[in-house]
Amino acid sequence: MPFENSFAAVRAFALVLFLALSGLSALSGPASALTAAATVRDANSIQLGDVTYRLDGVDAPELDQVCIDDHADPWTCGIEARDQLAKLINKRSVRCDDVGPEKSFGKRHRAICRAEGDKVTLNEQLIKLGYAIAREPIKANVKPAATEAKAASAGLWKGCFVAPQEFRMGKKDGALLGAACRPDRDKEIRAVLFPEELTMPPSCSIKGKLAVRARVTGNVGIYHLRGCPSYPATTKPDRWFCSEDDAQAAGFRKAYNCRRPK
Repeated sequence: MPFENSFAAVRAFALVLFLALSGLSALSGPASALTAAATVRDANSIQLGDVTYRLDGVDAPELDQVCIDDHADPWTCGIEARDQLAKLINKRSVRCDDVGPEKSFGKRHRAICRAEGDKVTLNEQLIKLGYAIAREPIKANVKPAATEAKAASAGLWKGCFVAPQEFRMGKKDGALLGAACRPDRDKEIRAVLFPEELTMPPSCSIKGKLAVRARVTGNVGIYHLRGCPSYPATTKPDRWFCSEDDAQAAGFRKAYNCRRPK
């Protein structure tokens, strides 16, 4: 009997410990759904509290990306797309349902998000307006919206642009998309979409340079912070980022000579 009582006590203690650790794990791990006030990082990503989600199925232009509008003029389509997402939210709370980690950047998760009171997801609305294209993997129901936006020449589709993924990779020979693309002006169009000197978006002062040597660490480029010895020497950056988190999510690593002051 004493042995059985002792065994029962140990088993009860183990059960309590297991439940406690399970609860701790649930608190520290990513939530399956989160509702909170939203901060729009860019047209691809929304921050709720300290969690940043990438809109599943959505590939929107980067903040430093340039497109051509229906009047053949260059325009900052990445900033416009971000502002369109902010308008859709209109300062309402947002619920994001987690659908899995971002393949290229595990700190961020993909999500299907809705603004308070909306039946249609933000993922679908942004694509239907033409300010983003569909992107794999997709759990959000956005393909019909993508087809509709292209057929209607909505948003980006009324002008000429390259897929955001190809812009991020610096793929200057990628397919040109949109109703205003002209095969007889291919060279001139690409010069606009990939300008020799990319304009810095407001409050986005981190410089990014595509670099073959960065691929050794699985990255596509290197980013440089203000105050780093390499910052002033990095002229004509290929990308501009608003935060280190954004740079890392785009596949860039910090320059080795960048060290925070002690």
